[in-house]
Amino acid sequence: MLIAGFPAGAWGTNCYLVAPAAGEECVIIDPGHQAAPGVEEALRKHRLKPVAVVLTHGHIDHVASVVPVCGAHDVPAWIHPADRYMMSDPEKALGRSIGQQLMGELTVGEPDDVKELTDGSRLDLAGLEFTVAHAPGHTKGSVTFRMPESSDVPSVFFSGDLLFAGSIGRTDLPGGDHAEMLRSLARVCLPLDDSTVVLSGHGPQTSIGRERATNPYLREVADTQRGSGGGPTAAPRRGM
Repeated sequence: MLIAGFPAGAWGTNCYLVAPAAGEECVIIDPGHQAAPGVEEALRKHRLKPVAVVLTHGHIDHVASVVPVCGAHDVPAWIHPADRYMMSDPEKALGRSIGQQLMGELTVGEPDDVKELTDGSRLDLAGLEFTVAHAPGHTKGSVTFRMPESSDVPSVFFSGDLLFAGSIGRTDLPGGDHAEMLRSLARVCLPLDDSTVVLSGHGPQTSIGRERATNPYLREVADTQRGSGGGPTAAPRRGM
């Protein structure tokens, strides 16, 4: 399997291209702010043909390049219905103070073909399988994508802004909810095998085992399930 990722734009949002191998079809995950040139470079380098864009949530740092990328390659974009409005109205999604700073430099709107994600659904795209988990907390429509383990590759988990190396996504923007975030961490992340590779919306690669042992928020929800422990030690959060 081929996974080509790069941080894009002012917020260093990770965009991923996933394919069975070089020279084959691929899926693009979260082409955000200023991501289009990097997407085109990765497509050329690995000789890939996009078949879809899939989005972990609707914040502009994850979706700003959806329209040009989908338009250039005539592919659909997949997003959870609760976050779909954000593609056309990022100011409403971010709050007025952040949204106004961005509106002058961005062209917002939906691509021609938008498909909606549902919890527990399976996407079979580019010869790959992605299982969708609805994981609200950062936004109402946040989702994750999990790829199954194979003979030569461990399971891969695209966590969006749910789980980061050492932290979690912020919950203070419109639609955010800290208690809901903790429930999503417990329901979506804790059942995963320790060997699962975590590729998040911001920051470096990690694993579920590493985060289970060291991430204060994941440890909090694990302790709560066991009926022990207190709140987490403060840790910085990432994401818009």
